[in-house]
Amino acid sequence: MKNHLLQIFLSAVFAGVCIALAGYGFLAGKTIGTFLFIFGLATVVKYRLKLFTGTAGFVQNGQEMKELILILVGNWVGCMLIALIARCSPLPLQETAQSLLESRLQVGWWKAGVLSIGCGILMTTAVTFARKGNEIGNWIPLLFAVPLFIHCGFPHCIADAFYYLTVPFSFWAENVGSILLLYSMLVVGNFIGCNLYRVIVRPNPDNV
Repeated sequence: MKNHLLQIFLSAVFAGVCIALAGYGFLAGKTIGTFLFIFGLATVVKYRLKLFTGTAGFVQNGQEMKELILILVGNWVGCMLIALIARCSPLPLQETAQSLLESRLQVGWWKAGVLSIGCGILMTTAVTFARKGNEIGNWIPLLFAVPLFIHCGFPHCIADAFYYLTVPFSFWAENVGSILLLYSMLVVGNFIGCNLYRVIVRPNPDNV
């Protein structure tokens, strides 16, 4: 059991690294970064890594729910590792990340939470199709879903974890309560969005 949980955790850390690298590209250039972000989810799916938004829509029981929490923590760790690298970059990544976080805070925690539902819907749909095989048609939802959630401003709780961890510490010190409340709602919103399909359909691809 311990080895199983360790494997899940390490897979989740690597998934967080992949998403954070995609987020790094987004902070470096938002226009092209919107499309470069596809790298993150495509890598997670192909390597069969454990990503919160790629797993939340397929949880079946209490044990898998506990594992989902472990996945979320592992994703955070992966994001933190890349955030440490981002702090060494000569690019204005911290300033861009702070600007993004400020815009989230201006939207407000409950509105941002509602918006994050849209991201959850797109992520579960993308993973469902991508796991059906390597035919190009199965990857089309993923290729469109990622730019779509970014363009629409639907927060992705793991990508946002990387952005928030990249923000200057001074900004965190001044807004820690608001940031934590906001982030909690993004996780809840993503989870709800990931599971809305259950009202209508019952896809059951291999979890990632």
